[in-house]
Amino acid sequence: MTKQNLLNGGIVMWVIVAYSKSGITMYEFDSEQEAREKLREIQGCKILSEIAYFNDKNQKCLVI
Repeated sequence: MTKQNLLNGGIVMWVIVAYSKSGITMYEFDSEQEAREKLREIQGCKILSEIAYFNDKNQKCLVI
């Protein structure tokens, strides 16, 4: 899976959380376009989130 690199070695991914009577389903995507295409297909309650995380051990905390 190839993710977009951010400045300082960070990674961006897109996550959809879909809620239904049968449970909760999560989908991960590399691009916003992929995520939005899938979002249109999913029925019911859903949330699209952009997730940015960093693996730099010297960085204490990042708040966006």
